[in-house]
Amino acid sequence: MVNVTLKEGVNWVGVVDWNIRDFHGYVTSRGTTYNSYLITDQKTALIDTVKHTFANELIEHITKLVSLDKIDYIIVNHVEMDHSSSLPTIAKLAKNAKIIASQRGKEALIEHYGTEFNKVETVKTGDELKLGAKTLRFVEAPMLHWPDSMFTYIVEDKILMPNDAFGQHLASSCRFDDEVDEHVLMEEAAIYYANILMPLAPLITRKIQEIVQMGIPIEMIAPSHGVIWRKDPTKIINAYLNWSAGKSKQKAVIVYDTMWGSTDKMAKAMAEGLISQDIEVKFMKLRASNFTETVTEILDAKAVLVGSPTLNNQMFTTIGAFLTYITGLKPKGKLWSFFGSYGWGGGAVRGMVEMAKKAGFAVVEPSLEVKYVPDAEDLKRCFEVGQQLAVKIKA
Repeated sequence: MVNVTLKEGVNWVGVVDWNIRDFHGYVTSRGTTYNSYLITDQKTALIDTVKHTFANELIEHITKLVSLDKIDYIIVNHVEMDHSSSLPTIAKLAKNAKIIASQRGKEALIEHYGTEFNKVETVKTGDELKLGAKTLRFVEAPMLHWPDSMFTYIVEDKILMPNDAFGQHLASSCRFDDEVDEHVLMEEAAIYYANILMPLAPLITRKIQEIVQMGIPIEMIAPSHGVIWRKDPTKIINAYLNWSAGKSKQKAVIVYDTMWGSTDKMAKAMAEGLISQDIEVKFMKLRASNFTETVTEILDAKAVLVGSPTLNNQMFTTIGAFLTYITGLKPKGKLWSFFGSYGWGGGAVRGMVEMAKKAGFAVVEPSLEVKYVPDAEDLKRCFEVGQQLAVKIKA
């Protein structure tokens, strides 16, 4: 490992997972990292650990800087197992270390790893830990994105370590934002936000406002996945504020699937209607596009059109799974329009509309259904629906 220094006495000791392509259903096409940080002062603190399959690499990286029995504190910002599953191994080797977490973090550690974690010490927002010249300040961040989550802030170095906030699933030989392609970085940050943090939008806005009100200056953000923001950490903070506010472009995403091409024809006619009014359109056929990229396209869209053929009086299986995924993510400020085709009996469109309304989505009605194969008049109606939706997008 090449030594990676954030500031004097603050080092990255994490690992790069080049090969992961699925993160509990989230497609990680560029891999990821599990970031852990070592602070060496009069006292030594390890901030977060890594996934258990990489425990030996973490140990190797730490021991190049300090022996594990010299670690005084292990800070657990978040108990999800990609960050904590190597903790039982590290805790046995760092036998002199006190483990520190939020109260809910302590409870979750016991539930995950047993009663040996009864001795975990707890902290709350505003509590500080002096290491010598450096001071750690803790900020609880419940539901960003688990109940136990918290941030650790190095006061003197102005470094925020927010665990899963502001991260990206991005494997790289580089550790900092100014060393990687900016487009790739922001793309992965958007994918990460859209597929993990989107349902927490109101909490994110409030937490950022809270940190501002606390007067915490931030010169660097060191998340637990991806690269570290040192060039301009306000870039990702402002992006989170915009995403959390539901800011959108004059853009529509058409999400659909088709059995014999009827729904496909309808989708293309609607797209033509939207495009004729200068609306940007993205096509996401679900058996050609994964949910991760589809949701990311929806992040900055104003309207989403969802189309399904009817199968056994219900929506098509891929559409049902997609709606389950997207209603859980609760995207804000979108217009939702539904369309579909059927044979001898309908049901797909009705089911989609009911599911969307139950989730509180703003459904544009009436929806459009076509029996069997759309004819010229049906396609004209689809085109007009696209035009009408364009007016609402611009409004």
